[in-house]
Amino acid sequence: MQHRERAETQRCWLAAEAARLMAEQGIAEPERARRKVAERAGITDKRHWPSNEEIQEALLAYRRLFWRPDQAAAVDKQRQQALAAMRHFHRFRPRLTGTLATDYPDPSQPVRLLLGAETVDEVVVELLNQGIRWRERQEARRFADGSRGFLPILSFMAGDTQIELLVLPRTARSNPPLDPLDERPERGLDDSAVTRLASLETGQIHPDQ
Repeated sequence: MQHRERAETQRCWLAAEAARLMAEQGIAEPERARRKVAERAGITDKRHWPSNEEIQEALLAYRRLFWRPDQAAAVDKQRQQALAAMRHFHRFRPRLTGTLATDYPDPSQPVRLLLGAETVDEVVVELLNQGIRWRERQEARRFADGSRGFLPILSFMAGDTQIELLVLPRTARSNPPLDPLDERPERGLDDSAVTRLASLETGQIHPDQ
């Protein structure tokens, strides 16, 4: 009994520390934060490590605890930028994802949109036509059907806000990538849902009220 209680306490502590590391150091991958904390603490038995979902819950609790009123203005600005980008890329049926789509977002993270296109070149042509300078990288992702692959991310600056466009094949609508935090299908929010969130912040109504 005592052994189980110690193991559970250890899991909770690891989840809280991994969440703190993600929040304070801007680490996006729970696996990286979990491994870093476990190695520092010398906890090598992975059976005592928290799941991604446990870390996600701890991360939300951390953001809720340390949420500051002055963050609302920064978050509102980001959501307005997200809406502008979503309207600009409307033909790719954009969806907002990442922390900005949650009740307690991290304003230090970029605006991330999921776009559907036959090829990444369709989105590149749009950026070229608008004279937008971008950078491209690949991100390893796991999908709902259990497969793995690399998806292109096009990033650019809109004023002082970083925008990331994760380009999905249109078939990914029925086989979406999994959220790296909770491992659930990552579908994101459409522009009407983002508009409601932006109105919530503009009206200074806290999500818990």
